[in-house]
Amino acid sequence: MRVRNLAVTATVAALAAAGLTLPLAGTASAAPALKDDFNGDGYRDLAIGSPDSNSVTVTFGSASGVSEGRSVTVSQDTPGVPGVTEPGDEFGESVTSGDVNGDGFADLIVGAPGEQVTGKPSGSVTVVHGGRTPFTSGGRALNSPADTTGRFGEAAVWTDLDYDGSPQLAVISGDNWYYYTGAGENGHVHGLEVDFLPEGVRLDGMVAGNFKYKDGVGFVLYGERADGGAWTAHMNGGVGDYGYRAEVLAEGGDPTATRDAATAGDVDGDGYDDLITGNARDAAGGSGGSVTVRRGGDGKFGTPVTYHQGSAGVPGADEAGDGFGAAVSAGDVTGDGLADLAVGAPGETVDGVAESGSVTLLTSERGAFTAGRAWHQETAGVPGIAEDGDGFGTSVRLKDINKNGKADLAAGALGEDIGTTRDVGAVWVLRGTSTGLTASYAASFNGTDFGAGGAGAGFGRTLR
Repeated sequence: MRVRNLAVTATVAALAAAGLTLPLAGTASAAPALKDDFNGDGYRDLAIGSPDSNSVTVTFGSASGVSEGRSVTVSQDTPGVPGVTEPGDEFGESVTSGDVNGDGFADLIVGAPGEQVTGKPSGSVTVVHGGRTPFTSGGRALNSPADTTGRFGEAAVWTDLDYDGSPQLAVISGDNWYYYTGAGENGHVHGLEVDFLPEGVRLDGMVAGNFKYKDGVGFVLYGERADGGAWTAHMNGGVGDYGYRAEVLAEGGDPTATRDAATAGDVDGDGYDDLITGNARDAAGGSGGSVTVRRGGDGKFGTPVTYHQGSAGVPGADEAGDGFGAAVSAGDVTGDGLADLAVGAPGETVDGVAESGSVTLLTSERGAFTAGRAWHQETAGVPGIAEDGDGFGTSVRLKDINKNGKADLAAGALGEDIGTTRDVGAVWVLRGTSTGLTASYAASFNGTDFGAGGAGAGFGRTLR
């Protein structure tokens, strides 16, 4: 592929040139309003996981968005962070956040499923404390429980499992699910009360939401069965009975099963979270990948509805290898109260450039996705140019970074070359408006900007 440096918009460049440093927040309240505000300044922050280079970069939100001048990169070599960076740790494979130690600042929660600890299965989850000067007051590592084959930390969520107003941590390994009770990171680990996981399953991801009960959290686990078929299941309950009320939503050759991606958001405004899954390898009615929406409801999911690039209103053409659905994220871009959907297609050919990739924003219209727009590096105003193998859309995240009430899009491209260095990886941020996304004030970063560069660095594999 052609090599070059990513452009940065004039606004972002000006912010960096001004020498902006890590912002200091005022005194935090007893509990943060935002579970991803690490410095307590009232803005949501964007965390970028790069497991190939064992690091997580946090770019701090502000009224002007994000910039490389307002950021911190964390690794196991950061003072106070437990452990030592070693090849294959995959620190940053999963990233989530929440106020674990109850000091009023969100903490960074990082999965490293490749971590090797003597006498234990592989994997760990590290909590790195936020604060007025985030990630300078240390943290704690949670090691893999004994009853798993390893890869503890493939995914983690911070949510209220027992509905008492105090969130807890849930984690999956390659073949099991766990939750912690007690005082934050000092709590005790528990497994499933009833194991409903199929023999030989390889779990790849998890998403939590109020899918069936407005006052109760459910979990969707997904991955691959021993025979190679996709597997997607939902469970809800409470502490002490997780696993009792579990159901397989789709598996095997069912094109609505996923092993690739899932997200949750209220697309129809009824107060229940809806489940959106991506299947980049198969599609119901197509060959280039698909996304499936299961609406939440009182005690049950609605009938699955699937969209692909051959569906009415979805831009593009359904072509083998597009990978439509490789990444999905739900968030309200337009500010109308309904969750919209970002879908990554990292294998998309753009203007004849193979696998340069694109991201499609599908706008919710009373819960249906019948209109959208594709964004890529050949879209006017988006920094950069489409190149072979960039993989724009490998990762996506919708969240309101500048606090204007509208979700912004972050998108990663793992195959992005910087100068003569291949596959460094890069991330773009586009702002949300009442009419959808805009490329005005767009920002772009690459791993080199944050000391996470080098060939194959894979900057931006995970966005949170």
